[in-house]
Amino acid sequence: MRTVLICDDEPIIRMSLKNRLKELGFGEIIECGDGEAAVQSALSRLPDIAILDVSMPKMDGISAARAIRKKLKIPILLLTACIDPDTVNKAKEVGVAAFLTKPFRDQDLWPAIELAFAHAHEIDELKEQVEDLKETIESRKVIEKAKGVLMRTQGLSEPEAFRKMQKLAMDKRKSLRQIADAILLTES
Repeated sequence: MRTVLICDDEPIIRMSLKNRLKELGFGEIIECGDGEAAVQSALSRLPDIAILDVSMPKMDGISAARAIRKKLKIPILLLTACIDPDTVNKAKEVGVAAFLTKPFRDQDLWPAIELAFAHAHEIDELKEQVEDLKETIESRKVIEKAKGVLMRTQGLSEPEAFRKMQKLAMDKRKSLRQIADAILLTES
């Protein structure tokens, strides 16, 4: 069951949003009326998504979104009566998922939320892939260094050194990276 934080200083907008979000199946709806409360609520209650008004007392929506996204990587939608290029640029820098213009239409809310969740999921997957690639590259570097050590210390050719490392990995039931790390440890 999804949780949503809605923050707008206009109670009528919050009520309208809350009713529509209930219809969309959100189980818990956290409400507040200013940017500082939005940040505090988000960090203490950990919603799945946040919908923030751009213009709020105490802290504007973009500043609140920035503070929330420093700690939580949740999708954030911004509500605004008018969108100007400066606001859009600031929102992009913060990582805001979408804008909804006031008065928002019911039919605009669901697609914006679904696209925000899909985009957040896609970004998470891409970050995982990047981390995996970094790890693979790092492993290749270590394996190449270890291969060089074997070539230098045992007078092996490159294919022979690699084959020796593969055989050690199979015999000892270790990864090639673990064998390479061990070779480099004995070298130093």
